[in-house]
Amino acid sequence: MAMTMQGEVDLPASREVVWQKLNDPEVLKACIPGCQSLEKTSDTSFEAVAKVKVGPVSASFKGKVNLSDLDPPNGYRISGEGEGGVAGFAKGGANVRLSDNDDGGTRLAYDVEAQIGGKLAQLGGRLVNGVAKNLADKFFVSFAKATTEG
Repeated sequence: MAMTMQGEVDLPASREVVWQKLNDPEVLKACIPGCQSLEKTSDTSFEAVAKVKVGPVSASFKGKVNLSDLDPPNGYRISGEGEGGVAGFAKGGANVRLSDNDDGGTRLAYDVEAQIGGKLAQLGGRLVNGVAKNLADKFFVSFAKATTEG
């Protein structure tokens, strides 16, 4: 099952600060809902474990994330894939773009496309998309707070 999601969020920090936080595994681990571990394996790759619940299906996903098309502090492409055992799999990518906003902060725009399979795909697009949007909203609320901290 394919899914897409787009959005923008205004953050109260400079592009340089937002870029630094987007590349800090400790900040990301604290902001990603359900993230149990996030380890940097190279300058452009991470390994992660996240526990996710979608309707009646709950699973721990283990995955790898890679960054490409790096253009500091303007954006990058993030791609990854994760395995959740019987719950299924997810793989996909996102383009992340940073620009100055009118308030002296930074606008972060994202464009996501993903493929999911297994039990997750059987739940239906509306439920999966709703959970994905909820997780994204939670991430950005936490990330906005993190950009204002030292």
